[in-house]
Amino acid sequence: MTSTLLIVQIVLALAITIAVLLQKSSSIGLGAYSGSNESVFGAKGPTGFLAKFTFTLAFAFVINTLALGYAYTSSNSASVTDTLTQSQTSVPSAPMAPSVPTETIETNNTTL
Repeated sequence: MTSTLLIVQIVLALAITIAVLLQKSSSIGLGAYSGSNESVFGAKGPTGFLAKFTFTLAFAFVINTLALGYAYTSSNSASVTDTLTQSQTSVPSAPMAPSVPTETIETNNTTL
């Protein structure tokens, strides 16, 4: 399910990008190429249609983002720390002293 939502998310992101770039802006931009579409969308041109279409795509993008977040949260509810055992997580309370060799050292008792 998450892979399907992720593919939809990518398609929506590309569609929003294209819809925003096709809108007419105050500068020339890519909106200048939509001049031939004005007769199809009425006397006002594609401005109203593209604004509504962009809003619809943005709303779908937000809903899909929330669905993706819920899907990832519900599928990854387990934590890495849940798999650790108690012996792996226990830490000694004080550092251990180094061990001292217990061998006896014989001295040579010779007189000079």
